[in-house]
Amino acid sequence: MSDRSKSISSEFLIIMLLKAKKREKFGKQNDSLRKEGILPAVLYGEGIKNESIEISEKDFIEAHTEAGESSLITLEVGKDKHEVLIHQIARDPVSGDFIHIDFYKPSTTKKVESEIPLVFEGESLAVKDLGGILVREMQNIHVKGLAHDLPREIIVNIDKLNKFEDRIHVKDLSFSEGIEVLRDADDIVALVVPQKEEKEEEPVVTEETAEGEETAEGEEGQEQSDQEENKKEDKKEDKKQDKKENKE
Repeated sequence: MSDRSKSISSEFLIIMLLKAKKREKFGKQNDSLRKEGILPAVLYGEGIKNESIEISEKDFIEAHTEAGESSLITLEVGKDKHEVLIHQIARDPVSGDFIHIDFYKPSTTKKVESEIPLVFEGESLAVKDLGGILVREMQNIHVKGLAHDLPREIIVNIDKLNKFEDRIHVKDLSFSEGIEVLRDADDIVALVVPQKEEKEEEPVVTEETAEGEETAEGEEGQEQSDQEENKKEDKKEDKKQDKKENKE
C-alpha cells in the first residue's frame, strides 16, 4: 500500500486515509489531469463548503477496493481531515475507467441509508451432493445507520442450504448494533434449485417457414388440379377420335 493511502481495520469498519489537494483545473482541463493519473473530485456534506479536489487514481482504486462505498474514508485535504463516504462514481462509458468522484461527509448524529454488498461463503450440500444451482436473490442489502457503523460487507453463509426446500432469509443475516435493515425479514436472500433437464429442441416454425409450406402445398395442389384437367381433355379427345373411326 502506498504512503498516501493507509488503512485501519476492524470486524465491520475499514477506515482508509486518502490524501487529496485543492483542484485548480476545471472543465476540459480535467482531461489533462486524467492523463497524468489524477482524478478530479468534489467534496461536500455536513458542515462543510463544497470543494473541488483532485486525488491520485492509483490511491483511489486502492481505497475503493478495500473500503467499498459503505465504509468511511478519512480524506485529508491540506491540513483538514474529513470522514467521508464515496458517494458517487462516474466512469467512462467505453473503457469503464474512473473519471470523477464525489465524496460526501455525513452527519455524525444523523443516520444515512446505504447499499451493503453481500458476500456468499461456505459450501451448500444441495449444490455439492444434489447437483443444484445456487440462486442469489440479492447482491446488496439496503440498510440505515450512522456512517461510522455501516459495515463494508455482509457475509452470507450458505452451509445451511442442504436441501432444495431450504432458504436463507434476511432475518438469518447478522448485522452490527445500530444498523436498521430496510428489507422485509422474510425476503429470500439465497436458495438452491435443481438443474433443468435438457430437452431436445423442437424445430421452430417461423412465419416465413409457414408461408413457405403453404406455398409448397398450394403449388402441389395446383399441379394435381392441372393434371386432372389434362386427363379430362385427353378423354374428350379419345371419345372424339372413337366417333370418327366408327363413322368411317
